[in-house]
Amino acid sequence: MADIAAQLEKAVQHKIAGEYEEAVVLLKAVLAAEPNNPDAHHELGLVLVFTGAFDESVQELELAVRLNPRSIPFILDFGKTLTMLGEYEKAIPAFEYVLRIDPTNQEAIKNLDFIR
Repeated sequence: MADIAAQLEKAVQHKIAGEYEEAVVLLKAVLAAEPNNPDAHHELGLVLVFTGAFDESVQELELAVRLNPRSIPFILDFGKTLTMLGEYEKAIPAFEYVLRIDPTNQEAIKNLDFIR
């Protein structure tokens, strides 16, 4: 388990450094060991946005949300990615869901204002 956490952290460091291929390799290794790791799916989704693999990115972010449906950061990143891709009708429910959990969430409010 500690090894998985270390791999995940190393992948995040690669992502921050802009080393996306290295991050993807590590994240896929984490997911091979733990297929239902929501953090790994979330990070992979974020990295894939940077590589231009938008469909796969949305799938990974959506899976992260399904695995951890109360994670506001996961839901916000899912909604923001959909917004960036112009998928406004799909993004709105994500931001509205965040507001049901946290009615004062400024990021969700700001994104809904942008869309509307």
